[in-house]
Amino acid sequence: MKAYRVSGTAPFGSQRQHFSYDVPAENADVATEKVYSTLGSRHRIMRRKINIESVGEIDPRTSTEPTIMHVFREEIAAKGGPIGPVAEEE
Repeated sequence: MKAYRVSGTAPFGSQRQHFSYDVPAENADVATEKVYSTLGSRHRIMRRKINIESVGEIDPRTSTEPTIMHVFREEIAAKGGPIGPVAEEE
């Protein structure tokens, strides 16, 4: 199992908006199907209206999605914990 970040655009209401989902999946095709399923069930968006722009494997430590953190919790703990965003200097 690997972590993937799927991003693209879809119609939410009267405008097209950018979206990004982090999902655990066996491969990129399964991750894409999971995003189609999620957007279809939660927002009633048809698959042909969803434009997926990129699907890429990510390090699970960089994600803040609860699903990713749960699935990869042992791997994240073994590697020293999550990698947070770099704080900006004042």
